[in-house]
Amino acid sequence: MKYVLVIPDGCADEPQPALGGRTPLEAARVPHMDEVARRGVCGLTDHVPASMPSGSDVGTMSLFGYDPLVDHTGRAPLEAAAQGIELGPHDWAIRCNLVTVEDGRMKSFTAGQVPSEVGRELIGLMQRSCCGDPHWRFQPGVSYRNLLLYRARDRKAPFADDTYTVPPHDITGQPIDEHLPMGSGACDLRALMERSRELFAESPANCRRVERGEPPVSQIWLWGQGRAPALEPFRDRFGVRGAVITAVDLLRGIGRLVGFDIIEVPGATGYTDTDYAAKGRYAIETLRQTDFVVVHVEATDEASHEGDAEAKVQALERIDADIVRPVLAHLDTLEAARLLICPDHPTFLRTRTHSHGMVPFAMCGAGIEPDSASAYDEHSAGATGDVIPAGHNLMPRLIGSIP
Repeated sequence: MKYVLVIPDGCADEPQPALGGRTPLEAARVPHMDEVARRGVCGLTDHVPASMPSGSDVGTMSLFGYDPLVDHTGRAPLEAAAQGIELGPHDWAIRCNLVTVEDGRMKSFTAGQVPSEVGRELIGLMQRSCCGDPHWRFQPGVSYRNLLLYRARDRKAPFADDTYTVPPHDITGQPIDEHLPMGSGACDLRALMERSRELFAESPANCRRVERGEPPVSQIWLWGQGRAPALEPFRDRFGVRGAVITAVDLLRGIGRLVGFDIIEVPGATGYTDTDYAAKGRYAIETLRQTDFVVVHVEATDEASHEGDAEAKVQALERIDADIVRPVLAHLDTLEAARLLICPDHPTFLRTRTHSHGMVPFAMCGAGIEPDSASAYDEHSAGATGDVIPAGHNLMPRLIGSIP
């Protein structure tokens, strides 16, 4: 049996006035996703427990079949794993976004999608400013996504379970003073954030950006702290080998921790300009070598963060035409295969941030008898009455014998 999971990140949403009272999934032309729903089962599930912050770290862990209430230790350790960074038992990893703050408000949690080379230069400034302290290590990543590591060595880490931070994409347009770190270790994080403002204000990289009319990187934003999780290998849990296609370090990290192969696709950007067709081609090719392939697309989530309903609809249509269509056609040539489409969480255009709540899934393939669904969207999924309250139980349904 072969399996494919397509994750249109954050695609679930509310009805939009700009879309005639329809959700983006209802407004988008997605005939191949609809075909998956017609051939198989469609329903609702919830990947983010109410007691946890909504995000792809929690939602994807659930999608992969792991209970986030048991296995989740923080977002940043997953991204550290993506870069091959090993954390000691007392080490911590912290997300380090490069952001633009204007008049005390979070203007851009990506600093205008700052190029990676600029990010490396600025992260280098931060590392040099901490060179006298061996416990702190700034690690450059991709674009605005970077890491801060706390290596405990012979010292107890300043962080604890009460350390509280806020994702910058949750506070776009809001005053940052109301969302600064709190709890254990907060004074250290705030001091580093303040230091970044001073360093970045005079950096050559920022000066060049201002001269070109681009948004400056005004500071770092620290959040998503945690220690390394211990996840059972996916093959041990479900009996199949897996691989993941994504442009996002977070997904790579979870994939590495559960033993997936990480498939790099040229042109995959983690944004709305990603090469959708390349992801479709690589998914089919990868499926020839392994049992289970995850295809993750960040574009729908990014469109929501920008409040762009049209871009979200367009991203859904590209996922449908360039990924679901060829993958479904390939699976039809195999003796036994199943396809699952499901986002990790809702991301509302109205709030421009991740939300809690049910998301629609559609699943078809060998041994799955069709239900009453005729389309893939929130309302059609809700009408079937097929509800999986705890999302981590969806993966056993895909790979197990339960139709």
